Amino acid sequence: MNPSRTARPPAALLLPILLLAILLPGLLRPGAAHAADPNRPTRAEVYQALGLEHQPADYVVLVDTSPSMTQQGRYGTVRQTLQTFLSGLTGADHVALYTFDTTVVARYIGAAGNPTDILSRLPAAPSANGDTDIGAALNAALGELERSDALPIASVVLMTDGENAPAAGSAYPVAATATWTAALHARAAKLAGHTDLVGYALPLATGATGAELLRQVVADTRELVPGSIQDLGSYLQRAGEDTRLRQARAMLAPDQGQGVTVSWSGPPTLDLGKGEATGTLSFTSHAARVPLSVDGIAVSVAGHPFEVSGLPSSLILSPRSTQDIPVRITGRLDGGLLTPQHVEHTSSTLKVTGTVGSPWQPALAPDLQLDIPPALQPAGLPVDVSGQVGSAATLPLLIGLPLLVLLVLVLAWLRVYRPALNGVLLIEPAFGEQIPEHVPLTGRRVQLRPALGGAGRVRGRRRVSERGARIDLRIRYSPDGSQARASSVTCAPGSRVVAAGTAFVYQPVPAEPPGRPS
Repeated sequence: MNPSRTARPPAALLLPILLLAILLPGLLRPGAAHAADPNRPTRAEVYQALGLEHQPADYVVLVDTSPSMTQQGRYGTVRQTLQTFLSGLTGADHVALYTFDTTVVARYIGAAGNPTDILSRLPAAPSANGDTDIGAALNAALGELERSDALPIASVVLMTDGENAPAAGSAYPVAATATWTAALHARAAKLAGHTDLVGYALPLATGATGAELLRQVVADTRELVPGSIQDLGSYLQRAGEDTRLRQARAMLAPDQGQGVTVSWSGPPTLDLGKGEATGTLSFTSHAARVPLSVDGIAVSVAGHPFEVSGLPSSLILSPRSTQDIPVRITGRLDGGLLTPQHVEHTSSTLKVTGTVGSPWQPALAPDLQLDIPPALQPAGLPVDVSGQVGSAATLPLLIGLPLLVLLVLVLAWLRVYRPALNGVLLIEPAFGEQIPEHVPLTGRRVQLRPALGGAGRVRGRRRVSERGARIDLRIRYSPDGSQARASSVTCAPGSRVVAAGTAFVYQPVPAEPPGRPS
């Protein structure tokens, strides 16, 4: 016992009540009220969905029972606070209640199902004579949490009204504080590897919290000292929220980094022969507890201006669930204007985009951030696309148009260089008198075999003169039929020409006067 302790009545009466808010998730359990927007639940509803009221935790409470605890009714206040605290726990919670003065005594260790029985284990009053061995109390707390069936959420609460003042011969003397706190800290650090361990120091007198000693053992130690009685209500609410957040963080840890994948369960080939194809997009959540949302969903087929319909703008996936969304893809493959009609097969990628999040995030932020991959995975889904492209008229057009052009060119050439002949060609010796031989001019070429001998041919050539269009004759003639003696002449209509001693007179059919009936 330290005779220099001074009392602070408000703290003696009020601060032990902080124990309830720190350790009791059920004290401010989520209510049954529903949020206005089911897609944006309140934090209380998130806790309710997680079933935090069914998640057990370890509570080790260290109560100072040195003689000074009789002052200002401190010990009675502690008992009253513990009564309220224990009443709010469930049978799944584990409570270890220790008192400490010169020695440490385990008053109760077990399930928190019977508050009356647990409180009956406390002594009726503090020790009449004794010291304050905080080191021994902390050693007992760690020993309790080192058991094989310890729970993943644990709190150590130190309630004292004095400084560490152990008896002579204690294993935790003031002179060796640094040594034994280092040893206890190593044990606490090992516990923290698999347990969310937090220490709380509650003052029962001015400047007497034991917080520094507890912090040297449990790294995450919080000293709870409300500024005034007016601040107590909001302070209790924040402290209670701290424990629930620890439980929620532990439960949601496996969901960190878990997102949404998308798959295509439609036909392996998008057959757009009729301008449309249908299939199913499946969105799968890989989170075990957190509902996930996908906003701004859009789908496109890489390299094609197809339209995809049937998609919701957003959806919410329950944990470990899959939603199938039927979609319709409309459009046609573009084969180009001059492509002959055929069925084309091509490989492409179905690109599905959207922003992944959780409707729980606004309620938990900023105290608990959910690490959710913001993009859908995978980035693209391979698909094959087939469809008829081109026109049935393209092939005939590609073949027929050049032929037509060629035909026009041939006809134009024939019109100029091989026009149809008409009239009569008179053949006679160039010298002497002899009745001319009449050779009718028909077709586009006439072979000459005149009676006077020799051989040749006649063809026309259309010309344009000042008097209009006319057809000249191109005559090639050999008197003995050989190429060596052949000669060529041009004979205009009504003219006489001589070739190889033979005269040729061209008498075309006269054109009919305009307006005269045939």
